Amino acid sequence: MNLLRTFFLLGFALLLAGCASMDGDDRGSIPIPQKLMQEMAAKGMTPDDPIMVRIYKQESELEVWKRTRSGRYALLKTYPLCRWSGKLGPKTREGDRQAPEGFYTVTRGQLNPRSQYYLSFNLGYPNALEQALGYSGSALMVHGACTSAGCYAMTNDGVGEVYALARDALAAGQPGFQVQSLPFRMTPANLAEHRANPNMAYWRNLKEGTDLFAVTRVPPNVSACGGRYRFTPGTQPAPALTDPLAPCPAIAPDAALVAAASKQAQDEQTIAALAASRPPANASYVDGGMHPSFRDILRRSGPQKLAAMTSGGKVPVSEPTAALADPYKGAEQSYEEGDSAN
Repeated sequence: MNLLRTFFLLGFALLLAGCASMDGDDRGSIPIPQKLMQEMAAKGMTPDDPIMVRIYKQESELEVWKRTRSGRYALLKTYPLCRWSGKLGPKTREGDRQAPEGFYTVTRGQLNPRSQYYLSFNLGYPNALEQALGYSGSALMVHGACTSAGCYAMTNDGVGEVYALARDALAAGQPGFQVQSLPFRMTPANLAEHRANPNMAYWRNLKEGTDLFAVTRVPPNVSACGGRYRFTPGTQPAPALTDPLAPCPAIAPDAALVAAASKQAQDEQTIAALAASRPPANASYVDGGMHPSFRDILRRSGPQKLAAMTSGGKVPVSEPTAALADPYKGAEQSYEEGDSAN
């Protein structure tokens, strides 16, 4: 009788545990949309293939790249960012409102299916280099809604797609996906425009990584030495970890590194030519940025409408006045209100 009662109580406890998790919150397990699955198939990709993410502050865009059947990565989709805070430049201390810039790795443990901003993943700031440099801060995310205090905010629908792509790639065996968080697209025109910015030396270091990706189409291995990032071809084994502040050890010449160096030299010539014909950008910045599509909605319809589109009205738009004053507007154009709700 006691044994029967024990089984009954155990079963009841399991039922209660099951009910506790059956609260209807399945956002973390929502599948990749069928349209995106079709786009992947057309580009020779599957849900199991590894991904890489790129974020651009100035353009307020997030890209998802995915490995194809060729073994090289191709751009799958570009998403507009609704909000990021701070200014162009790296995050260095807690409370500076800066969204991070650098190279990060996101593992399964950094995914948050129960985020207060719908879904999110932690970038992993500060990384090993940033820790060695004494930078501080925590919980820097990519998440839904349209609010930021150091994070990158998308719409709920947009982060839902990125989250599903990341979840499936990590579940299929990718140990962690690389996030390249950048001040802007690393073009000669942008580098010439911002040549007077005090962060230029740091940005040129970031460009070494993006140039190596450009010539290999494989995310580079990322390490640190001499107080800066060091990048080696992702087609080779990753180098042993070293003290991020110690002198950089010598590395053997490699065709990909030579090709990346050649690209850098050509870009430097273009940068110099552009700099001779135009003044540098003003480094002043109000507070973060917003993609022009969202800014158009904010200007025409107000923050309540934009909040309704991006988070179902659950989360207010952060600093809407500052978002309207974003000086890096790019090519302003008229958007229909439904165009950006993804």
